[in-house]
Amino acid sequence: MNEKQRLKELAQLFLKLGIIGFGGPAAHIAMMQNEVVVKRKWLDEQHFLDLLGATHLIPGPNSTEMAIHIGHERAGVKGLIVSGLCFILPAVFITGFFAWLYKAYGQLPEIQPFLYGIKPAIIAIILGAIFPLAKKSFKTIPLTFIGIIVLVLSLLQFNEIALLFGAGFLSLFWFSIQNKNSVQRNWISLGILPASQTTLAAVSNWNLFLIFLKIGAILYGSGYVLFAFLDAELVAKGLLSRTELIDAIAVGQFTPGPVFSSVTFVGYQMNGFSGAAVSTLAIFLPSFVFVALLNPLVKTLRNSKSFSVFLDAVNVSSVAIIISICIQMGAETITDWRTILIAIISMIVAFYYRKINSAFIVLGGAFLGYILGLF
Repeated sequence: MNEKQRLKELAQLFLKLGIIGFGGPAAHIAMMQNEVVVKRKWLDEQHFLDLLGATHLIPGPNSTEMAIHIGHERAGVKGLIVSGLCFILPAVFITGFFAWLYKAYGQLPEIQPFLYGIKPAIIAIILGAIFPLAKKSFKTIPLTFIGIIVLVLSLLQFNEIALLFGAGFLSLFWFSIQNKNSVQRNWISLGILPASQTTLAAVSNWNLFLIFLKIGAILYGSGYVLFAFLDAELVAKGLLSRTELIDAIAVGQFTPGPVFSSVTFVGYQMNGFSGAAVSTLAIFLPSFVFVALLNPLVKTLRNSKSFSVFLDAVNVSSVAIIISICIQMGAETITDWRTILIAIISMIVAFYYRKINSAFIVLGGAFLGYILGLF
Protein backbone atom coordinates (compact mmCIF):
# COMPACT_ATOMS: atom_id res chain seq x y z
CA MET A 1 0.00 0.00 0.00
CA ASN A 2 1.45 3.37 -1.02
CA GLU A 3 1.72 6.47 1.18
CA LYS A 4 -1.26 8.23 -0.40
CA GLN A 5 -3.57 5.32 0.41
CA ARG A 6 -2.27 5.14 3.97
CA LEU A 7 -2.88 8.86 4.48
CA LYS A 8 -6.40 8.50 3.06
CA GLU A 9 -7.15 5.64 5.47
CA LEU A 10 -5.82 7.64 8.40
CA ALA A 11 -7.92 10.67 7.41
CA GLN A 12 -11.10 8.59 7.12
CA LEU A 13 -10.54 6.80 10.42
CA PHE A 14 -9.71 9.83 12.55
CA LEU A 15 -12.39 12.03 11.00
CA LYS A 16 -14.87 9.34 12.01
CA LEU A 17 -13.46 9.08 15.53
CA GLY A 18 -13.40 12.87 15.83
CA ILE A 19 -17.11 13.01 14.97
CA ILE A 20 -18.40 10.08 17.06
CA GLY A 21 -15.83 10.18 19.87
CA PHE A 22 -17.94 11.10 22.89
CA GLY A 23 -16.95 10.10 26.40
CA GLY A 24 -13.49 11.54 26.95
CA PRO A 25 -9.92 10.21 26.51
CA ALA A 26 -10.54 6.72 27.88
CA ALA A 27 -13.39 6.19 25.43
CA HIS A 28 -11.34 7.59 22.54
CA ILE A 29 -8.40 5.28 23.25
CA ALA A 30 -10.73 2.27 23.50
CA MET A 31 -12.15 3.15 20.08
CA MET A 32 -8.65 3.51 18.63
CA GLN A 33 -7.58 0.15 20.04
CA ASN A 34 -10.59 -1.51 18.45
CA GLU A 35 -9.97 0.15 15.09
CA VAL A 36 -6.18 -0.16 14.68
CA VAL A 37 -5.45 -3.35 16.64
CA VAL A 38 -8.56 -5.51 16.36
CA LYS A 39 -10.10 -4.46 13.03
CA ARG A 40 -7.27 -3.15 10.88
CA LYS A 41 -4.31 -4.86 12.60
CA TRP A 42 -2.03 -1.88 11.94
CA LEU A 43 -0.40 -2.38 15.35
CA ASP A 44 -0.08 -5.35 17.66
CA GLU A 45 -1.41 -5.16 21.21
CA GLN A 46 1.99 -4.71 22.87
CA HIS A 47 3.10 -1.86 20.63
CA PHE A 48 -0.25 -0.13 21.11
CA LEU A 49 0.30 -0.36 24.88
CA ASP A 50 3.83 1.02 24.49
CA LEU A 51 2.50 4.05 22.61
CA LEU A 52 -0.24 4.49 25.18
CA GLY A 53 2.39 4.50 27.92
CA ALA A 54 4.30 7.18 26.03
CA THR A 55 1.30 9.51 26.03
CA HIS A 56 1.45 9.54 29.82
CA LEU A 57 5.15 10.41 29.82
CA ILE A 58 4.82 13.67 27.90
CA PRO A 59 2.56 16.70 28.42
CA GLY A 60 -0.62 17.14 26.45
CA PRO A 61 -4.00 15.48 25.78
CA ASN A 62 -3.55 11.71 25.87
CA SER A 63 -6.09 10.64 23.26
CA THR A 64 -4.96 13.31 20.79
CA GLU A 65 -1.35 12.24 21.23
CA MET A 66 -2.38 8.63 20.75
CA ALA A 67 -3.95 9.57 17.41
CA ILE A 68 -0.75 11.38 16.45
CA HIS A 69 1.39 8.38 17.47
CA ILE A 70 -0.72 6.02 15.36
CA GLY A 71 -0.44 8.35 12.37
CA HIS A 72 3.33 8.51 12.78
CA GLU A 73 3.59 4.71 12.95
CA ARG A 74 1.41 4.29 9.88
CA ALA A 75 2.70 7.03 7.54
CA GLY A 76 5.55 8.97 9.16
CA VAL A 77 5.46 12.73 9.65
CA LYS A 78 2.69 13.23 7.09
CA GLY A 79 0.60 10.61 8.86
CA LEU A 80 1.26 12.32 12.19
CA ILE A 81 -0.13 15.60 10.85
CA VAL A 82 -3.10 14.07 9.04
CA SER A 83 -4.22 11.91 11.97
CA GLY A 84 -3.88 14.69 14.51
CA LEU A 85 -5.73 17.29 12.45
CA CYS A 86 -8.53 14.94 11.41
CA PHE A 87 -9.12 13.92 15.03
CA ILE A 88 -9.02 17.50 16.36
CA LEU A 89 -10.85 19.54 13.71
CA PRO A 90 -14.38 18.07 14.01
CA ALA A 91 -14.41 18.91 17.74
CA VAL A 92 -12.97 22.36 17.05
CA PHE A 93 -15.61 23.23 14.45
CA ILE A 94 -18.49 21.89 16.55
CA THR A 95 -17.22 23.68 19.66
CA GLY A 96 -16.70 26.85 17.63
CA PHE A 97 -20.33 26.71 16.52
CA PHE A 98 -21.50 26.37 20.12
CA ALA A 99 -19.17 29.22 21.11
CA TRP A 100 -20.84 31.44 18.52
CA LEU A 101 -24.31 30.44 19.75
CA TYR A 102 -23.28 31.09 23.36
CA LYS A 103 -21.82 34.50 22.51
CA ALA A 104 -24.98 35.47 20.68
CA TYR A 105 -27.70 33.88 22.81
CA GLY A 106 -26.13 32.50 26.00
CA GLN A 107 -27.51 35.21 28.24
CA LEU A 108 -31.09 34.91 27.05
CA PRO A 109 -33.60 33.51 29.60
CA GLU A 110 -34.59 30.74 27.16
CA ILE A 111 -31.04 29.35 27.21
CA GLN A 112 -30.05 29.94 30.82
CA PRO A 113 -32.28 27.18 32.36
CA PHE A 114 -30.43 24.58 30.28
CA LEU A 115 -27.00 25.91 31.29
CA TYR A 116 -28.24 26.08 34.89
CA GLY A 117 -28.78 22.30 34.87
CA ILE A 118 -25.67 21.45 32.88
CA LYS A 119 -23.24 22.94 35.40
CA PRO A 120 -23.89 20.57 38.34
CA ALA A 121 -24.01 17.65 35.90
CA ILE A 122 -20.53 18.56 34.66
CA ILE A 123 -19.14 18.47 38.20
CA ALA A 124 -20.59 14.97 38.61
CA ILE A 125 -19.02 13.84 35.32
CA ILE A 126 -15.59 15.12 36.31
CA LEU A 127 -15.76 13.46 39.73
CA GLY A 128 -16.93 10.22 38.14
CA ALA A 129 -14.07 10.34 35.65
CA ILE A 130 -11.34 11.01 38.20
CA PHE A 131 -12.54 8.48 40.79
CA PRO A 132 -10.77 5.54 39.08
CA LEU A 133 -7.71 7.76 38.61
CA ALA A 134 -7.73 8.61 42.32
CA LYS A 135 -7.81 4.92 43.30
CA LYS A 136 -4.80 4.25 41.09
CA SER A 137 -2.90 7.42 41.97
CA PHE A 138 -3.13 7.33 45.77
CA LYS A 139 -1.41 3.98 45.91
CA THR A 140 1.22 4.61 48.59
CA ILE A 141 1.35 6.57 51.84
CA PRO A 142 3.89 9.13 50.50
CA LEU A 143 1.79 9.74 47.36
CA THR A 144 -1.36 10.10 49.47
CA PHE A 145 0.46 12.60 51.67
CA ILE A 146 1.57 14.58 48.60
CA GLY A 147 -1.98 14.53 47.22
CA ILE A 148 -3.46 15.92 50.44
CA ILE A 149 -0.87 18.70 50.59
CA VAL A 150 -1.53 19.66 46.96
CA LEU A 151 -5.29 19.65 47.55
CA VAL A 152 -4.97 22.02 50.51
CA LEU A 153 -2.54 24.34 48.71
CA SER A 154 -4.74 24.38 45.61
CA LEU A 155 -7.74 25.41 47.71
CA LEU A 156 -5.54 28.19 49.07
CA GLN A 157 -5.03 29.38 45.46
CA PHE A 158 -1.40 28.34 45.02
CA ASN A 159 -0.20 28.15 41.42
CA GLU A 160 -1.31 24.84 39.89
CA ILE A 161 1.71 24.55 37.60
CA ALA A 162 4.09 25.03 40.51
CA LEU A 163 2.16 22.46 42.55
CA LEU A 164 2.33 19.83 39.82
CA PHE A 165 6.01 20.18 39.14
CA GLY A 166 6.87 20.80 42.78
CA ALA A 167 5.20 17.52 43.72
CA GLY A 168 7.04 15.71 40.94
CA PHE A 169 10.43 16.98 41.99
CA LEU A 170 9.69 16.35 45.67
CA SER A 171 8.83 12.73 44.90
CA LEU A 172 11.92 12.37 42.71
CA PHE A 173 14.08 13.90 45.46
CA TRP A 174 12.74 11.38 47.99
CA PHE A 175 13.34 8.57 45.52
CA SER A 176 16.89 9.79 44.91
CA ILE A 177 17.63 9.70 48.66
CA GLN A 178 16.53 6.08 48.74
CA ASN A 179 18.36 5.22 45.50
CA LYS A 180 21.32 7.59 45.40
CA ASN A 181 23.21 5.90 42.60
CA SER A 182 20.35 5.31 40.18
CA VAL A 183 18.87 8.71 39.45
CA GLN A 184 21.58 11.35 39.53
CA ARG A 185 21.59 11.63 35.75
CA ASN A 186 17.86 12.18 35.61
CA TRP A 187 17.79 15.48 37.48
CA ILE A 188 19.20 17.28 34.46
CA SER A 189 16.85 15.59 31.99
CA LEU A 190 13.84 16.45 34.13
CA GLY A 191 14.96 19.99 34.92
CA ILE A 192 12.00 21.81 33.43
CA LEU A 193 10.70 24.44 35.79
CA PRO A 194 7.24 25.97 35.48
CA ALA A 195 7.15 29.41 33.99
CA SER A 196 6.38 32.15 36.45
CA GLN A 197 3.06 33.89 36.14
CA THR A 198 2.92 37.49 35.06
CA THR A 199 -0.08 39.78 35.03
CA LEU A 200 -1.26 40.47 31.49
CA ALA A 201 -1.98 44.06 30.58
CA ALA A 202 -4.40 43.09 27.81
CA VAL A 203 -5.89 40.01 26.25
CA SER A 204 -4.32 40.16 22.82
CA ASN A 205 -4.11 37.18 20.51
CA TRP A 206 -0.38 37.04 21.24
CA ASN A 207 -1.16 36.84 24.97
CA LEU A 208 -3.63 34.02 24.29
CA PHE A 209 -1.11 32.18 22.13
CA LEU A 210 1.56 32.32 24.87
CA ILE A 211 -0.87 31.25 27.61
CA PHE A 212 -2.16 28.22 25.73
CA LEU A 213 1.23 27.29 24.30
CA LYS A 214 2.59 27.17 27.86
CA ILE A 215 -0.34 25.08 29.06
CA GLY A 216 -0.06 22.68 26.12
CA ALA A 217 3.67 22.31 26.74
CA ILE A 218 3.53 21.48 30.46
CA LEU A 219 0.11 19.97 31.17
CA TYR A 220 0.29 16.41 32.47
CA GLY A 221 -2.67 14.19 33.29
CA SER A 222 -6.15 13.95 31.79
CA GLY A 223 -7.90 16.67 29.85
CA TYR A 224 -9.78 17.65 32.98
CA VAL A 225 -6.58 19.11 34.45
CA LEU A 226 -6.85 21.71 31.68
CA PHE A 227 -9.66 23.41 33.57
CA ALA A 228 -7.47 23.90 36.62
CA PHE A 229 -4.87 25.57 34.43
CA LEU A 230 -7.49 27.78 32.76
CA ASP A 231 -8.75 28.75 36.19
CA ALA A 232 -5.23 29.78 37.25
CA GLU A 233 -4.25 31.53 34.02
CA LEU A 234 -7.51 33.27 33.10
CA VAL A 235 -10.11 33.28 35.89
CA ALA A 236 -7.70 34.16 38.71
CA LYS A 237 -6.36 37.05 36.64
CA GLY A 238 -9.81 38.42 35.84
CA LEU A 239 -9.56 37.65 32.11
CA LEU A 240 -12.40 35.11 32.08
CA SER A 241 -15.34 34.60 34.42
CA ARG A 242 -15.78 31.38 36.37
CA THR A 243 -19.22 31.04 34.73
CA GLU A 244 -17.68 31.16 31.26
CA LEU A 245 -15.11 28.56 32.33
CA ILE A 246 -17.81 26.19 33.60
CA ASP A 247 -19.79 26.70 30.41
CA ALA A 248 -16.66 25.94 28.38
CA ILE A 249 -16.34 22.68 30.32
CA ALA A 250 -19.95 21.87 29.51
CA VAL A 251 -19.43 22.41 25.79
CA GLY A 252 -16.20 20.40 25.85
CA GLN A 253 -18.05 17.50 27.48
CA PHE A 254 -21.11 17.74 25.28
CA THR A 255 -19.20 17.73 22.00
CA PRO A 256 -17.21 14.78 20.59
CA GLY A 257 -13.45 14.62 20.23
CA PRO A 258 -10.72 16.02 22.50
CA VAL A 259 -11.78 17.78 25.71
CA PHE A 260 -9.13 20.37 24.83
CA SER A 261 -11.55 21.76 22.24
CA SER A 262 -12.95 23.72 25.19
CA VAL A 263 -10.07 26.10 24.51
CA THR A 264 -11.71 26.97 21.17
CA PHE A 265 -14.79 28.04 23.14
CA VAL A 266 -12.70 30.08 25.59
CA GLY A 267 -10.70 31.78 22.84
CA TYR A 268 -13.89 32.74 21.00
CA GLN A 269 -15.42 34.28 24.11
CA MET A 270 -12.31 36.40 24.61
CA ASN A 271 -11.33 37.49 21.08
CA GLY A 272 -13.87 36.12 18.62
CA PHE A 273 -12.89 33.95 15.67
CA SER A 274 -9.22 34.95 15.70
CA GLY A 275 -8.97 34.23 19.43
CA ALA A 276 -10.50 30.79 18.90
CA ALA A 277 -8.08 29.97 16.06
CA VAL A 278 -4.98 31.19 17.90
CA SER A 279 -5.90 29.47 21.18
CA THR A 280 -6.64 26.16 19.43
CA LEU A 281 -3.37 26.23 17.47
CA ALA A 282 -1.34 27.01 20.60
CA ILE A 283 -2.86 24.33 22.86
CA PHE A 284 -2.40 21.48 20.36
CA LEU A 285 0.91 22.49 18.75
CA PRO A 286 3.16 21.08 21.53
CA SER A 287 1.55 17.64 21.21
CA PHE A 288 2.58 17.36 17.56
CA VAL A 289 6.13 18.47 18.39
CA PHE A 290 6.52 16.18 21.42
CA VAL A 291 5.26 13.09 19.59
CA ALA A 292 7.49 13.76 16.57
CA LEU A 293 10.57 14.16 18.79
CA LEU A 294 9.91 11.47 21.38
CA ASN A 295 8.35 8.66 19.37
CA PRO A 296 11.76 6.99 18.82
CA LEU A 297 12.41 7.15 22.60
CA VAL A 298 9.20 5.44 23.70
CA LYS A 299 10.81 2.32 25.14
CA THR A 300 13.60 4.20 26.92
CA LEU A 301 11.20 6.61 28.64
CA ARG A 302 8.74 3.88 29.50
CA ASN A 303 11.41 1.86 31.29
CA SER A 304 12.84 4.79 33.26
CA LYS A 305 12.21 4.19 36.96
CA SER A 306 12.88 7.74 38.07
CA PHE A 307 10.67 9.22 35.35
CA SER A 308 7.88 6.92 36.51
CA VAL A 309 8.38 8.16 40.09
CA PHE A 310 8.12 11.75 38.87
CA LEU A 311 4.91 11.04 36.94
CA ASP A 312 3.32 9.16 39.85
CA ALA A 313 3.56 12.33 41.92
CA VAL A 314 2.34 14.50 39.04
CA ASN A 315 -0.68 12.25 38.55
CA VAL A 316 -1.57 12.37 42.25
CA SER A 317 -1.27 16.15 42.17
CA SER A 318 -3.42 16.32 39.04
CA VAL A 319 -6.22 14.42 40.77
CA ALA A 320 -5.93 16.62 43.87
CA ILE A 321 -6.14 19.80 41.79
CA ILE A 322 -9.19 18.51 39.92
CA ILE A 323 -10.91 17.79 43.25
CA SER A 324 -10.01 21.29 44.42
CA ILE A 325 -11.52 22.89 41.32
CA CYS A 326 -14.66 20.75 41.69
CA ILE A 327 -15.04 21.98 45.29
CA GLN A 328 -14.75 25.59 44.15
CA MET A 329 -17.14 25.08 41.25
CA GLY A 330 -19.61 23.30 43.50
CA ALA A 331 -19.59 26.17 45.99
CA GLU A 332 -20.49 28.58 43.21
CA THR A 333 -22.88 26.37 41.23
CA ILE A 334 -24.73 24.03 43.62
CA THR A 335 -26.62 26.66 45.58
CA ASP A 336 -30.28 25.54 45.88
CA TRP A 337 -32.44 22.41 46.05
CA ARG A 338 -32.69 22.19 42.25
CA THR A 339 -28.95 22.14 41.61
CA ILE A 340 -28.44 19.81 44.58
CA LEU A 341 -30.97 17.37 43.12
CA ILE A 342 -29.40 17.56 39.65
CA ALA A 343 -25.93 17.01 41.11
CA ILE A 344 -27.04 13.97 43.15
CA ILE A 345 -28.82 12.34 40.20
CA SER A 346 -25.88 13.05 37.90
CA MET A 347 -23.39 11.58 40.39
CA ILE A 348 -25.45 8.41 40.78
CA VAL A 349 -25.45 7.94 37.01
CA ALA A 350 -21.77 8.88 36.63
CA PHE A 351 -20.59 6.52 39.38
CA TYR A 352 -22.91 3.54 39.02
CA TYR A 353 -23.72 3.51 35.30
CA ARG A 354 -20.27 4.06 33.84
CA LYS A 355 -21.14 2.74 30.39
CA ILE A 356 -23.53 5.65 29.83
CA ASN A 357 -21.94 8.27 27.61
CA SER A 358 -21.14 11.53 29.41
CA ALA A 359 -22.98 13.44 26.69
CA PHE A 360 -26.26 11.90 27.93
CA ILE A 361 -25.51 13.04 31.49
CA VAL A 362 -25.02 16.57 30.17
CA LEU A 363 -28.28 16.34 28.21
CA GLY A 364 -30.06 14.99 31.30
CA GLY A 365 -28.73 17.86 33.40
CA ALA A 366 -29.90 20.38 30.80
CA PHE A 367 -33.36 18.79 30.67
CA LEU A 368 -33.71 18.69 34.47
CA GLY A 369 -32.51 22.28 34.71
CA TYR A 370 -35.21 23.37 32.29
CA ILE A 371 -37.99 21.30 33.93
CA LEU A 372 -37.11 22.24 37.51
CA GLY A 373 -36.80 25.86 36.48
CA LEU A 374 -40.54 25.85 35.74
CA PHE A 375 -41.34 25.29 39.44
